[in-house]
Amino acid sequence: MEKKETVFFRQADIIILNEDFLTTKEIEENSVDLIVTSPPYNVDIKYNAYDDRIPYSIYLKFTEEWLAKAYSLLKEDGRFCLNIPLDKNKGGQQSVYSDLISIAKKIGWKYHSTIVWNEQNISRRTAWGSWLSARAPYVIAPVEMIAVLYKKRWRKTSGSGISDISRDEFIEWTNGVWTFMGESKIKVQHPAPFPIELPYRCIKLFTFINDLVLDPFLGSGTTLIACALTNRKGIGIEIDKKYCEIAKKRLLNEAFLNQKKLNFVSDKSQIRK
Repeated sequence: MEKKETVFFRQADIIILNEDFLTTKEIEENSVDLIVTSPPYNVDIKYNAYDDRIPYSIYLKFTEEWLAKAYSLLKEDGRFCLNIPLDKNKGGQQSVYSDLISIAKKIGWKYHSTIVWNEQNISRRTAWGSWLSARAPYVIAPVEMIAVLYKKRWRKTSGSGISDISRDEFIEWTNGVWTFMGESKIKVQHPAPFPIELPYRCIKLFTFINDLVLDPFLGSGTTLIACALTNRKGIGIEIDKKYCEIAKKRLLNEAFLNQKKLNFVSDKSQIRK
């Protein structure tokens, strides 16, 4: 049987792989400088190729598997920015952030800090549990979390050593509360996009120019757009071909506007260092 082509798109040092992150063999171990991703939340978001309403125990098992795979791909001084909810109440109250951090630590990830992303979306609430009553109120924080983890050592010694972050950016972004709006699902044509501002800040704060950034759940391509805009190498993995197409179009429109030619490649050796 002919092997499925996984390299969906490549332009310079930006690559989209159309495959399952858990089974990919296209990325060398100990080669990635930073992982930035927002995995499925298991809150019944309507993806095309993923069931986002599985039993919580199975979701945690899936989380353990992909976190272990991600750990193997990161350099010794690599970092990891994990965008996840604080908690969820669809299908039962679950402390998602706490549970995922516990799993990550069991695998070997080391904890550095947490950034609270204030999405300012409290107006979108549709449920309070019990209205004006102590019977069963729901407390819902209009924030998401960005857990900052690392593999072996926090001090970064690999890479070009060249930073491009400004003084004002550094002062603002090292404050652990980031306030900016989320992204429009309709505009991006994806059920759960995050705004470019999120990976853009993570990339400039935690990597050097020309470092390699990975997003194992690429979705609409936001992380790769941020890579292109900051002169980082980027690999995004997306199981759904439709979302790969959306990511490619967004790269063309938002990152490669002045590029005249986009290249599709079949030489997988180009992915490896």
